[in-house]
Amino acid sequence: MRTQVGIVGAGPAGLLLSHLLALAGIDSVVLETRSRAYVEQRVRAGVLEHPTVELLREVGLAERLDREGMPHEGVSLRFEGEDHRIDFADLVGRGITVYGQQEVVKDLIAARLRDGGDLRFEVADVTLDGLADTPVIAYTDADGQRHELRCDVVAGCDGFHGISRGAYAPEMFEREYPYAWLGILAKAAPTHHELVYANHDRGFALYSMRSPEITRLYLQVPPDTDVHDWSDARIWDELGTRLAAEGFTLNEGPVLEKGVTGMRSVVAEPMRHGRLFLAGDAAHIVPPTGAKGMNLAIADVRVLADALTAFLARGDERGVDAYSDTCLRRVWRAEHFSWWMTSMLHVAPDGDAFTRRLQLSQLRYTVSSRAAATSLAENYTGLPYGGVR
Repeated sequence: MRTQVGIVGAGPAGLLLSHLLALAGIDSVVLETRSRAYVEQRVRAGVLEHPTVELLREVGLAERLDREGMPHEGVSLRFEGEDHRIDFADLVGRGITVYGQQEVVKDLIAARLRDGGDLRFEVADVTLDGLADTPVIAYTDADGQRHELRCDVVAGCDGFHGISRGAYAPEMFEREYPYAWLGILAKAAPTHHELVYANHDRGFALYSMRSPEITRLYLQVPPDTDVHDWSDARIWDELGTRLAAEGFTLNEGPVLEKGVTGMRSVVAEPMRHGRLFLAGDAAHIVPPTGAKGMNLAIADVRVLADALTAFLARGDERGVDAYSDTCLRRVWRAEHFSWWMTSMLHVAPDGDAFTRRLQLSQLRYTVSSRAAATSLAENYTGLPYGGVR
């Protein structure tokens, strides 16, 4: 079998890349080890930056997003028992949209299948070879048949634990954080119209939502936390304590999902090896505090789609040669912002009083200085594509 671009991974990065390439007349095949049902139901991020929303609209993928997405024009920083709203619309003239990653994936899969896209789920034993000049992806299909897919290039969009990053030896930059998030998805109507980031003496908490009926909430916990030690009642009690503020109420309801997620920063440099190009979590991980993971993946493939189109359609190699450096500028900006939000909002596990005072000082400055609030709003809502130098 032959195609121009072999794409490993059917998450937002791989699926959007396939869609963008198809619009430019470039063929691709998407390979995914999981089932279609699994990738469509896998709950992940829910915040779309302004440039992400604009891109999805531009390429015809925003019909349901515009109908069901929840636009937000700000967030609240809650500390010392008080709310302080960061008004994105006033500060930078744009906002974000809450729309679950799994919903983006559903929209992408539907669009690719509607347009005749080649998506192959439940493949196994995927291997990569010939990455220097003649890539071959070998895999076993759902019926147990072995295949070889010959490509001009390979896009590794298969996440942190996928095979693509392991196909070469990039330089790895990593940081582990001394805390994790205990997250729940609850069937409870949101009581606040925007996200709330709370810094409390007992630890960080995040109040968010996925729909008018579903809330998504998080608590800072130690990385070795066993989710079974946290009953639903204990979680709701702790959320009530950390999110407490005058006039704020917290709806409780059945917990639909519960899990603990560790926090780390990882960057692989370079994001290219011969004719293999990494995108999304295969190349970088950010702590979730800055809401950058899926948005970075989408930014990567926007750059990659243009670069591959120029290369495959016209033989112009300038875009592919610049791909890694171009993407890494945005990646490191997002890493810094995510690190900054994380360090400002999470309570140090050793109870360091000096760090605690620094956090409160930074929070007070951020909500009282228009310049500081603008910097937060600018980064949170998403820097314009091509605007990172």
